[in-house]
Amino acid sequence: MSAHRSKFTVRWLAAGGAAVLAGVLGVAMLLTNGGSACAAPPGTTAKTGKATFYDLAATSGNCSFEVPADDLYVALGPGQYSEGAACGAYLDVTGPKGKVRVKVFDSCPECAPGHLDLSRTAFKKIGNEIDGIIPIKYKLVANPSTPAPISVRIKEGASRYWFAARIDNHANLLSSVKVSSGGGFKTAHRTDFNYWLIDAGAGAGPFKIKITDVYGNTATLTGISMSPGTVQRTGVRMTGGSATVAGKTTAPTKAAKKSPIAKTSSATPSPAVSTSGPAAPLPESTVADSGAASIEPTQPLVDLAAAPSNC
Repeated sequence: MSAHRSKFTVRWLAAGGAAVLAGVLGVAMLLTNGGSACAAPPGTTAKTGKATFYDLAATSGNCSFEVPADDLYVALGPGQYSEGAACGAYLDVTGPKGKVRVKVFDSCPECAPGHLDLSRTAFKKIGNEIDGIIPIKYKLVANPSTPAPISVRIKEGASRYWFAARIDNHANLLSSVKVSSGGGFKTAHRTDFNYWLIDAGAGAGPFKIKITDVYGNTATLTGISMSPGTVQRTGVRMTGGSATVAGKTTAPTKAAKKSPIAKTSSATPSPAVSTSGPAAPLPESTVADSGAASIEPTQPLVDLAAAPSNC
């Protein structure tokens, strides 16, 4: 049910102060080890690195998100992109002129660990555009605020026999997504283009979707319909150490260009499914916050400092 396609992006680099135009194939290579993604604990301490900038030459990055309204986003190299596990997280990046918060939005196949490829808008907030490359410090943000509640987009081509959904505005790195259509929950696996798949399908819907982040925060999104190509906005937030729930609304949006697909994975979700959470079952329309105050992850995060050591 999946297609293979590539994305051509334009990235601006600098050599000796001169900007160099480089066209690259925007496909993140899968880095697997025994069927699971390579990832290592990063913590949220500041790391050092360098930043360049690029201009997006498509309607979406490899994370399949719409371009943020503030145009503040970042592309990460294969080791830090980690097969899409970093998608939707936020980094605070400090450069010579100040600090900016960016959303992980895209992959940068040629970027080594510590090399962040920022949107031009983000780069100009922390450095001089003419420099092309600047030294930076950066860190993963735990429990950031998000510009909107969580949304779900069912992928084109999905049906009762093949489930594919993108989750946005979840704030922290996601560890698991489970889906029910009136029966038991099925566990979805993440692709490197940031859709969660159930290859045998999850039924015709409407769906309940349980999401869990690496800090143990969980939310159940209800009333999600089988509406491919539509962004379904919920009233659920799971961020900043607290979460709220409101009634779900479904807002059709103009069909965007299909998500750039590098390669689908039939492996176990990465990171692995979290088994932490409240002892008592939650009502279906509530969100639990379990352990956000300590900002200690319940499982390994994406290593934003160096390439995974077990690849």
